[in-house]
Amino acid sequence: MYAVLVRLAPIISQRFVVDDFTSFLVTMTTGDLYIEHFGLRERPFTLLPDPSFLYWSTQHKRAYSILEFGVISKAPITLITGEIGAGKTTLLQKLISQIDDDVTIGLVSNAQGGRGELLQWALNALDVPATPRAPYVQLYQTLASFLISEYAEGRRVVLIFDEAQNLSREGLEEIRMLTNINSNKDELIQLILVGQPELRDVLLQPKLRQMAQRVAASFHLPRMDAETVSGYIEHRVKVAGGTGEEFSAEACDLIHAATEGVPRLVNQICEFAMLYAWSEELHLITPQIVRSVLDDGVCFGAISVSDPEEVGQVLKLGDHQKVPPEEKAG
Repeated sequence: MYAVLVRLAPIISQRFVVDDFTSFLVTMTTGDLYIEHFGLRERPFTLLPDPSFLYWSTQHKRAYSILEFGVISKAPITLITGEIGAGKTTLLQKLISQIDDDVTIGLVSNAQGGRGELLQWALNALDVPATPRAPYVQLYQTLASFLISEYAEGRRVVLIFDEAQNLSREGLEEIRMLTNINSNKDELIQLILVGQPELRDVLLQPKLRQMAQRVAASFHLPRMDAETVSGYIEHRVKVAGGTGEEFSAEACDLIHAATEGVPRLVNQICEFAMLYAWSEELHLITPQIVRSVLDDGVCFGAISVSDPEEVGQVLKLGDHQKVPPEEKAG
């Protein structure tokens, strides 16, 4: 980040009347700097899950279809896994926004704890009042009574556990027991487990065989390939009000190589690339700009996943692709 401040300080001083550079940074975000420069309405590459920016790649469409199928078919357990930052939470937010009125939905994020604590998490997510530190049997009966009441009124209950890879084996077994609450012929509660790839490995352990057998729908969301990364970047810039042509094809290839197609890391690099382009008064993000972002080390996550030699190979351009010195960033 220090490299970014050094790069931007003289430029900001030239374009704005700034008495205190530190105070200026506090009141202004990086997005404020480049939004007007690129003619955007908002930042296209924030890290917060936002369904309005959802890019429907082939794999994301399939993952969402599985989520919908799980809810519609009343699957006891639906499982969605994917790498960190693959867009799982964004898909969940989209599902929640589209859910029918006859479905009561609860979202539990990063739940941890021992026996009884997960029941408390579940009750809180479903807005069911419960006595703090109540005995396990009382919590279980409170939840069961709520599920029966919802069923009697024609509503189904879906409970989502995001970041479910953080649950212990005992915790997973505890929430599996919730699917035993039924009306003989209908499930009173459906579970959606969303987490990182290791969640699948945990569920395949012999001691969790009963839970694995209750997974009626599952999908693993892979990282994006180079073509998908290019489409993803174009889509997000267009949604934010741009033309979608702000990143060159070669820049997109380099971003894919540096991030291995993880959306969250793509967002980080693209944000700084647009900032760097603004600092150079350029309207096209080139591989050289992306290389400057990577060299400055401002996207730590991208450094941790990328192979320097592979990224370097992507940056070796032919003579017809090289950018004149006066157009280079950094």
